[in-house]
Amino acid sequence: MTTIIGLAGSLRRQSYNRSLLKAAAGLMPDGAKLEIAEIADIPLYDGDLEEAEGIPAPAAALKDRIAASDGLILASPEYNGSVPGVLKNVIDWISRPQSDQKRVFHGKSVLVIGATPGPSGTAGGQTAWLPVLHAIGLDHWGGGRLLVSSAHNMFDPDGRLTDEATRDRLQAVIAGFLKHIAAK
Repeated sequence: MTTIIGLAGSLRRQSYNRSLLKAAAGLMPDGAKLEIAEIADIPLYDGDLEEAEGIPAPAAALKDRIAASDGLILASPEYNGSVPGVLKNVIDWISRPQSDQKRVFHGKSVLVIGATPGPSGTAGGQTAWLPVLHAIGLDHWGGGRLLVSSAHNMFDPDGRLTDEATRDRLQAVIAGFLKHIAAK
C-alpha cells in the first residue's frame, strides 16, 4: 500500500485546500491512500522551546508519519504571493533538528497543489515553496501542477469538489505523482 501524507496549509474550517485534499483522498486508486494530517496543534517555532523541551509531541508524531510514508502532498494556499506562514511553521518544526532531516525528508517525493478564490491559482505560492523543499531534501515532483483559481466556485458549501474539470485534473495529477513514486 502506497501511503501519502497530505498537509493543508490553512487552519480555516472551510479551507479550500483542506477540501482539495479531501477530494484527492477520494480519488486515490486501489493500492494507495492519502492520510490528511492535522497541523493546528503545532505551536509557533521557537528555538528556546526546542532547546528546553525538544520537538513538541504533535510535530514529532507528524515527523514519524512523514518518515514512514511514501510521499507528501502540500495543499497550499498563496498568501501575498508566497507560502502560508502556518504551513511553513510546520515544515520548520518537522525539519528540526537538522540532523534528522535525512530520515524524514531525503529523497521523499512531494507534490504541491493549491486552491484560491483569486485568479492566480497559487502559482506564486507554489513557486515560493521550491527553495524550501530543496533545502530540506525533498524531491519536488513538478510533472503536473494543479493551480485551482476561483475556488469559491469549485466547491459546494460542505467543501465537496463539484467542478468536474478540476476533479479530472486532480485525478490526473495524483496518477502522475503515484507513477513517479513507483518509478523511484
